[in-house]
Amino acid sequence: MTTQIFQASTLYGTATLAAALDSGCFRPADRRILLVCNTTATPETTPGLDEAPGFEQLRERFDEVLSYNETIFPFHPGGWAPRPDDLPLWERFLRLEWELGDDDVELAVESIQVNPALGLAQIFTGAPVTVYADGLMSYGPTRNKIDPLVGTRVDRLLHLDLVPGLTPLLLTEFGVPPEIVPTAAFTKVLAHLTSIADELPEIEEPALLLGQYLSALEILTPEQEEDLHVRMLRGAVALGHTRVVFKPHPSAPARFARTLEQEAEKLGADLTVLDTPVLAEVLYQRMRPALVVGCFSTALLTASALYGLPVARVGTGTLLEHLTPYENSNRVPVTVVDALLPELTDRAAVTAQRPGMAVEALGALVRAVGYAMQPKILPALREETERYLAGHLRDGTLRYFKRRRLTSLALPGGVPAQLAFIPRNATVRRVARTARSLRRGVRP
Repeated sequence: MTTQIFQASTLYGTATLAAALDSGCFRPADRRILLVCNTTATPETTPGLDEAPGFEQLRERFDEVLSYNETIFPFHPGGWAPRPDDLPLWERFLRLEWELGDDDVELAVESIQVNPALGLAQIFTGAPVTVYADGLMSYGPTRNKIDPLVGTRVDRLLHLDLVPGLTPLLLTEFGVPPEIVPTAAFTKVLAHLTSIADELPEIEEPALLLGQYLSALEILTPEQEEDLHVRMLRGAVALGHTRVVFKPHPSAPARFARTLEQEAEKLGADLTVLDTPVLAEVLYQRMRPALVVGCFSTALLTASALYGLPVARVGTGTLLEHLTPYENSNRVPVTVVDALLPELTDRAAVTAQRPGMAVEALGALVRAVGYAMQPKILPALREETERYLAGHLRDGTLRYFKRRRLTSLALPGGVPAQLAFIPRNATVRRVARTARSLRRGVRP
């Protein structure tokens, strides 16, 4: 007997699994379990994906739906990890609890570098692992060094073709081959979710604004995120869009929407704030937006690559500057969106949907950024990164790197070794500030 366990924490990820199953990406099994993981900060008060609108249309691919939260209660799925000495005990317990018996287990998990996926892979020692990616992070490097006992068991990386021609870096340190989930299968799965759209407002071809709740991730402050939404609205209205729909993140505070409503009233725009938690892709099919605006949401790429909708970005420059540490796993998604999609304030680029960078150039950039983020995980990329920086580091690409990072890695573009003390010297910094101030004072 073979049992396949599919671990999922989002409706989008579950839709990706459904498309993969419909496409024959998984071999036949005697039993298929969808293991639902609610990884929100307070899962006790936040509905899980099995309570989300549209889940029932996805559930039929699986023989059974189980809750990982209930199994390991009172531990949190994202914060708990089994102790190495307890792994045999946990495997025995899960086999009993989930009625696995002596079945051969196969795992399909997301975000293998963190729990709960990592914990499951460690508990079921020896089980083959498929990692599936439901977003842009698959194009970046593995964020943590993974135990070879886990990494060498990953046989493939399933991902959506969000940037055709761009190859994921995730798990390449283990030689894991990427495999694309067919786009047609994914859009077909999402088309079946439109039955939940009856409760959505009837709005044709609006400008759709995507909220991400970045302040919860401490990427932006709440005030900065509110300002980001206002910039989205102003930019859309400046391009002539009077009908605007704002899709807030399900966990975002209500005051984000109130601030936007006040701004819409000033601008004379007809703003609709969606209260129904629904995938952006359902809105694409239902409303066919005239423009989709966001920061670095994966939904921007699904709009562009999968549905052919016009898109525009806002705020990526600020994020590139403020993301810390440099190896922050959001850096590659921000880089991809910033380099590929037009800036909202560039009317000509938005109108023409002119890409900022060719995919071949984007691939070289992403690999260089990936090495700068994780040089110990991707040491084989050093020479390639040196060549890239030596030949391409200019104003247009310098924004994706940090001088201090390049210096610490002794890469082209960093401060020369003999001058490396300067950025850290308080006296030198004070003299430099004074010199800049004097220079501004004497300008005509």
